[in-house]
Amino acid sequence: MTAWNFADVWEAVADELPDAPALTHGDRTLRWSEFDHRADNVARWLLGAGLARQDKVALYLYNCPEYLEATFASHKIGLVPINTNYRYADDELVYLWDNADAAAVVFHGTFVERIEGVRHRVPAVRGWLWVDDGTAACPAWATPYEEAAETTGLPAPDGGHRRVRAPWDRSPDDLHLLYTGGTTGMPKGVMWRQDDLFARLNGGGFRRFPTDGGVSDVREELRRNGPGMTLLPACPLMHGTGGFTAMECLSEGGRVVTLASRQFDPVELLDTVERERVNSLVIVGDAFGKPILATLDAHPGRWDLTSLLAVVSSGVMWSEPTKQGLLKHHQGMLLVDAFSSSEALGMGTSVSSASDSAETARFTLGPEVRVIDADGRDVEPGSGRTGVLALGGRIPVGYYKDEAKTAATFRTIDGNRYSVPGDWAEVRADGSIHLLGRGSVCINTGGEKVYPEEVEEVVKTVGGVRDAVVVGVPSERFGEEIVAVVQLAEDVTGGSVDPDEVIAHVKSRLAGYKAPRHVRFVGTIGRSPSGKVDYARHRTEAAAWLDVPTA
Repeated sequence: MTAWNFADVWEAVADELPDAPALTHGDRTLRWSEFDHRADNVARWLLGAGLARQDKVALYLYNCPEYLEATFASHKIGLVPINTNYRYADDELVYLWDNADAAAVVFHGTFVERIEGVRHRVPAVRGWLWVDDGTAACPAWATPYEEAAETTGLPAPDGGHRRVRAPWDRSPDDLHLLYTGGTTGMPKGVMWRQDDLFARLNGGGFRRFPTDGGVSDVREELRRNGPGMTLLPACPLMHGTGGFTAMECLSEGGRVVTLASRQFDPVELLDTVERERVNSLVIVGDAFGKPILATLDAHPGRWDLTSLLAVVSSGVMWSEPTKQGLLKHHQGMLLVDAFSSSEALGMGTSVSSASDSAETARFTLGPEVRVIDADGRDVEPGSGRTGVLALGGRIPVGYYKDEAKTAATFRTIDGNRYSVPGDWAEVRADGSIHLLGRGSVCINTGGEKVYPEEVEEVVKTVGGVRDAVVVGVPSERFGEEIVAVVQLAEDVTGGSVDPDEVIAHVKSRLAGYKAPRHVRFVGTIGRSPSGKVDYARHRTEAAAWLDVPTA
């Protein structure tokens, strides 16, 4: 058995590479020694606030160095960091922090007013750390984060910096908790053992340590080859795509660069890639890819992208036309579409390069993935049958405080435990999969199952379409009818895309029953920062638009 713990690994990096850059945000860069020392001091503050082993620390922050510092601080003393969606309203915040048993909250100043409105509803929170972002002043009930982070720690016998240690120490069994909203229902806390999460992320990293290794292997690698890559997660750290890739980058001795703006700006992103010589960029499908491509097309040759070795996407599908457009601006990079979820990391990958394209939604399965039918039997390649993906090996413990959902998702098949989040796919004759989408948003029309993501990807290839969502609305004749909700590109005027053209285009690519019967144009799809869609809202709005009752 291995005994990985992120704090052990990151402290080893700080020992071996004290002067190497760890975090960059705007014009501010922290060296690994500073990152380590500040996290120690924040950890001491959390202990002083009365937090105990495996207590939860909520991170209510936009992308910033403090997000990763507070994560490091929590892991150092056996606490559990939990992500908090900064778009949540009052009731959603209260539900999350109550469900997670949050004992402390690290928050940006811009959220002071919202917190003051709900603080009385979360009495279990014992400590509040205010991160100055130039908005609201630090309230009397909170402590300035810098006051905690800059507090001088205890000196070591050799005159150096003494690291913090909690009385209960740390363990590979310590949890890392990732709350995921999915497409339906209230958020669920996915519980990862640190040992399992580290091993799973390491398996997909650029610099991979031995599967059965330990911290000594990390030290040896850093001494031999020096710092790792520079990573720019353009998506929020509060979601798994951004947070997990950042944690893996730090574990490899790399540097994480975060964007200063809180609104996605492709010009700022490309400026940062060039200025910081970013090696790996993390995005969320076409929601990021299309605006980046449009900006590059509008300003050919403006940015030097030669440092960029890879662009990685996860969370939503990434269309091949967008990938190929990006490759025209820099042929020396790999575009990696990683098929993963909060509950199942490493289910499959699709890689495109200047010399090799990949079909949209077509993935090569990971080594521990099966596609199974309702009875738990493997779907034969090329059979034309569909099934759900099941990931074995290193998987989460379950959902926090939810035994029923844990039992439904984490299943024992043939004596082995698997994560089965509900992603449907067809297995091609060559063993690759064609991803169809989540069963929770599957549409049943005339007795046929239609997976929205499959149709959405076709709709997005219509000229002038920026984004699309497909939903089912009640139908007396068919049970459900398909509606395509379409967002046009910024330079396309209303009425220039014909609904009949959209419907005909889908029919030319897919079976006729999968084509929408109605097309609704909207100003914006309203994706979350992680690229996710509120299917329930779109279904309700589409039904109202058609004057169809939903109940």
